[in-house]
Amino acid sequence: MSELYSRTDKKTSLFGLQVHGPVFFTSASLILLSIVLTLLYRDSASELFSVIQTQVSTKTGWFFILSVNVFLVFVVYLAFSKFGRVRLGGDEAKPEFSTLAWFSMLFSAGMGIGLLFWSIAEPVTHYLVPPLAAASDVQAAQQAMNVTMLHWGFHAWAIYALVGLSLAYFTYSRGLPLTIRSVFYPFFGNRIYSWVGDVIDIFAVLATVFGLATSLGFGVQQVASGLSFVLGIDNGLVTQVSLIAGITLVATVSVVSGIQKGVKFLSEMNMRIAVGLLLIIIILGPTVFILNSFIQNTGSYVSHLLTWSTWGESYAQGQWQNSWTVFYWGWWIAWSPFVGTFIARISKGRTIRQFILGVLIVPTIVTCLWISAFGSVSILEVMNGNTAIADAVQNDVSTALFVFLETIPFTEAISVLAIVLVTSFFITSSDSGSLVVDSLTSGGKISAPVGQRVFWATTEGAVAAVLLIGGGLQALQTATILTGLPFAFLLLTMCYSLYKGLSQDLKKKKEAEKANTATQAISNSSPNKITSKTNDKVK
Repeated sequence: MSELYSRTDKKTSLFGLQVHGPVFFTSASLILLSIVLTLLYRDSASELFSVIQTQVSTKTGWFFILSVNVFLVFVVYLAFSKFGRVRLGGDEAKPEFSTLAWFSMLFSAGMGIGLLFWSIAEPVTHYLVPPLAAASDVQAAQQAMNVTMLHWGFHAWAIYALVGLSLAYFTYSRGLPLTIRSVFYPFFGNRIYSWVGDVIDIFAVLATVFGLATSLGFGVQQVASGLSFVLGIDNGLVTQVSLIAGITLVATVSVVSGIQKGVKFLSEMNMRIAVGLLLIIIILGPTVFILNSFIQNTGSYVSHLLTWSTWGESYAQGQWQNSWTVFYWGWWIAWSPFVGTFIARISKGRTIRQFILGVLIVPTIVTCLWISAFGSVSILEVMNGNTAIADAVQNDVSTALFVFLETIPFTEAISVLAIVLVTSFFITSSDSGSLVVDSLTSGGKISAPVGQRVFWATTEGAVAAVLLIGGGLQALQTATILTGLPFAFLLLTMCYSLYKGLSQDLKKKKEAEKANTATQAISNSSPNKITSKTNDKVK
């Protein structure tokens, strides 16, 4: 019987490229169109971006808040349910990477630049302008840390865990391509190979590219500020665009090297530098205060998790929630195709319980320690009268890290180390993102031609540069919200699809075990064995 739909994966791509034509060319065209329009209408782009972000955040903020909480509850349930023992790739599958390498790569891809950019700026901002408490008091300080950890903790990693687990399961356990469409096989069946699957993958590509552009934009602003702070180099738009070009070139070299040589090496180097920088701050800074605040902040965050994760500013009718929490949820959702696909790529051989607990707990603990070391100390400095950090946060967020480092001995050397770390995170985000987008646009190929990876590495850098030119941070935030909204609907559907797929496989496994048991029972009572037993009795 002929198929009732047209399989787009069987269509020949143009120019002989090893790509999935409908996804590749549609995504590339839409991205190119956004670049052209932003450059043509640069003067009005910033205002337009501001209006769009306000409208989308105001109308759909509740949906983002509800969705993200659903994702967290769902993945925690899977970890401790009957599905927790399921091994990705089958019972005999073995992990491809060591646990340390695995953690290094998922943390570098999942947080990296953003955590360096906001670990000081966000807590201090919330302390100066708290959402609920009175400004400049102890309650405001604790509240600032609670909110910051909310934005960077369990919920963010739950989103990544959901997408990564879904992709890893359907790719390694079901044998489907490493693309977002594969996750929806229990829901759509073979129609994932039709235009339905194309639309899903196109949304994933757009969310990935614009989500990456947001982080890359933040990262390059911080690198430029660091160079200005240490070397006196102008940190204007020309410098930022030049940095994007240079760092994108290095990222291209890494992506050409592949995941084993390039991405894995840089990710492990990132973690070594990050751990080194963290230890330096803990040792040279107020050590006892950092350790005390880490314990207190983590406990307060966990105890207030339900309250803050469901707070929607209903009665206040303000814009704080839209500017912060809703933006973050949109950012993580926009990043999820990229980070999720990348985590799936490196997670074969782990059980669902190992995967979820590893993705949720370890990165969250590291994040809480990092924010306590940088954010809590910054708030303490402000409380003690250090106006420089507060001024930096209010006037130029990208300089906050380097102003903070002035409170630590060996400022210049540590600032150089911080610049190297931001740059390295920039590179790993770009090259791993390129591998993911290339996989999405090539029909799930894990290893595609080098030229395609180079194209996407260059495209990501171009989008980040254009968005900075067209409207700076406002443009980056708007792009994140707009691409995250439609993908949030896909993630909710993904929850159902993953549960259905796991339930089907568990049912088949139980039926197979019953069949084997029945076969064994029949074998044990076969005529030969009955005759043998009878002869024994005669003897």
